[in-house]
Amino acid sequence: MSRLAGAFAAARGEGRAALVTYLMAGDPDLHRTEAFARACEEGGADVIELGIPFSDPIADGPEIQRAGQRSLRSGTRTRDVLALVASLRRRTEIPLVLMSYANPVFAMGLETFAEQARAAGVDGVVVPDLSWEDSDEISGALDGCGLDGIQLVAPSTPVGRAAAIAESSRGFLYVVSRFGTTGARADLPNDLPARISDLHRVTDLPLAVGFGVTTAQHVRSLADAGADGIVVGSAIVQKIAEDAKPEAIARFVAELTSGLPA
Repeated sequence: MSRLAGAFAAARGEGRAALVTYLMAGDPDLHRTEAFARACEEGGADVIELGIPFSDPIADGPEIQRAGQRSLRSGTRTRDVLALVASLRRRTEIPLVLMSYANPVFAMGLETFAEQARAAGVDGVVVPDLSWEDSDEISGALDGCGLDGIQLVAPSTPVGRAAAIAESSRGFLYVVSRFGTTGARADLPNDLPARISDLHRVTDLPLAVGFGVTTAQHVRSLADAGADGIVVGSAIVQKIAEDAKPEAIARFVAELTSGLPA
């Protein structure tokens, strides 16, 4: 069983959803990103997602855009993020997922990226700017190295198309909760429970819901609605931007996990 499958199965066995925490690698620098990742695990995260900074992040809201710019200014490159993963992997078995736009992956070369990601200890990869139809090449490279290529479904994706996308996804299906970009929000769309229910009918993959999840109450609402995983990114990135210490991030993640049913 892969680390990702194991994490979702363990959470399910405990009667709760898994918490996926997102960090922008290199914000404000790689050393502190590693400390924040360990803090997320200490706070109760089940999966850690690391963003590879890119200059044109079309799916990211203002918090993560600013974090990406800070990371790029500090000199972070794709190979540095892979080195960060390798360093984390020497200390932990928590699943590690990369979120990268297509450009950095293709710039490194698909086979090279996949091979180096596997060697570093990456478990899965999300590429948000590739459509399902355009993802075969990268999915093939990831599959060939035993990595989970994680697909996304948008709020506008018809259920039939979502079923086909889920067939090609590995690890989990990333369910985008709202139209637009990522970002901290005050509330979640009212139709999410029905959407989660519809998707459960067409796939057995775990459903991890992200974009706009900000508070422990959001986490609880999604868990109660049947989400297998909840992704929190912008709220954590914003905490880091406020010069939070690792212990503050651990406390915030613990607060988020308090929203998960026991």
